[in-house]
Amino acid sequence: MDLKDLFENVKIGDIVTVCGWIRNHRKQKEFGFIDFSDGTTFKHLQIVYDNKINNFDEIQKMLVGCAIKVTGKIVESLGNQDFELKANEVLLMGDCPADYPIQPKRHTREFLRDVAYLRPRTNLFQAVFKIRSIAAHAIHEYFQSHNYVYVHTPLITTTDCEGSDQMFKITTLNMNKLPLKDGKVDMSKDLFGKQAFVTGTGQLHGEAFAMAFKKIYTFGPTFRTENSNTKTHANEFWMIEPEIAFCDLNGLMDVEEEMLKYVVNYVLEHAKDEIDFCDKFVENGLKDKLNKLVNSEFVRISHHDVVDILKKADIKWEFTPSYEDDIAKEHEKYITEYFNGPVFITNWPKDIKAWYMKVNDDNKTVAAVDLEVPGAGELMGGSQREEDYNKLLKRCKEMNIDTDTVEWFINLRRFGGCYHSGFGMGFERLIIYLTGVENIRDVIPFPRTPGNCDY
Repeated sequence: MDLKDLFENVKIGDIVTVCGWIRNHRKQKEFGFIDFSDGTTFKHLQIVYDNKINNFDEIQKMLVGCAIKVTGKIVESLGNQDFELKANEVLLMGDCPADYPIQPKRHTREFLRDVAYLRPRTNLFQAVFKIRSIAAHAIHEYFQSHNYVYVHTPLITTTDCEGSDQMFKITTLNMNKLPLKDGKVDMSKDLFGKQAFVTGTGQLHGEAFAMAFKKIYTFGPTFRTENSNTKTHANEFWMIEPEIAFCDLNGLMDVEEEMLKYVVNYVLEHAKDEIDFCDKFVENGLKDKLNKLVNSEFVRISHHDVVDILKKADIKWEFTPSYEDDIAKEHEKYITEYFNGPVFITNWPKDIKAWYMKVNDDNKTVAAVDLEVPGAGELMGGSQREEDYNKLLKRCKEMNIDTDTVEWFINLRRFGGCYHSGFGMGFERLIIYLTGVENIRDVIPFPRTPGNCDY
């Protein structure tokens, strides 16, 4: 029986069998207590046994980490639990030595990163990865219930989506004997006959499907070669990227706000124990922060007006606010505090944004939007896409985009194209926000960051 089902349905006097792991073992001369978990719920079950059980001496030798199978009766607890399991049979299913690294004590997150294959067995990471699972389900449920089609965009691409300097190159060529042509590697000899990359975004391929299904979303791993060791960057991470036909920038912000509130509310309802744990041991006030977001009105303001506010603030900024530049972390923090809630910043300078974004009539800005949330900064980024074929070609030339690699994408504008919009949200950044765990290395099972590709 799964512990989740046991806690929801069991009655005093029921005879049950459970399989799982010893999280702690307190032994007395004539009896013992086992703190038991099977991972199906954040709650633990207390198992009690005494010297009347057949293999009492063998049970007393079982250590933390051992896998066991237990049969017994549900009885009223004399301790703090609602009930406990009085064992009449405890069988060892998998032994564990005394030097098992995950002992019942507090471990630093740095230590646990070094044993990432074992850290899911700790309370913190059971909470984090259960929240991750529930949040993923909520994302699918939101989009599926709003008529979106889930599209599996390719991980291998020949399209230079994000700039080839940010994308992993892949090859089947022999690195010790590369074929050369005119002094350069002859990629025509490679498996695909041209340079191929591991994708940095599913957006471009997603747009192709949006032109057929109207509303689509991608949700999968993406990869960047960025050599950054910040708490919010990794070389492999997951992205949610919806693309919506017949949707302008205002409509896009409506979707972003509705989707985020849905996911946060879903997690609050379906991960109560895990959120309570994170609220108590990770980020005090986490529940209040999440509930406040769900009930907030998201402000919408242009980049120009944000810079006006920043310039008028009586603060000595580390980075001077500029109408032509991005805003810094300190600016993000200030603007969410200024409005006391989430803020959509729109109409960004075109020179700092991507080539596929729609240029506004002022020819200085693009119809782009970033969502800033209190305590986390940027959580989503999106835009209305340029739907005009000639304007997109012109933009590509301005930004030195190799149109040969994206010709098919540009052609979408020729064949029944329409105005459309989309956004991207880094899944790990959402999990950081939902759990209060501030480092991306601790919200993804096996992090891939510069200098780290273990397991």
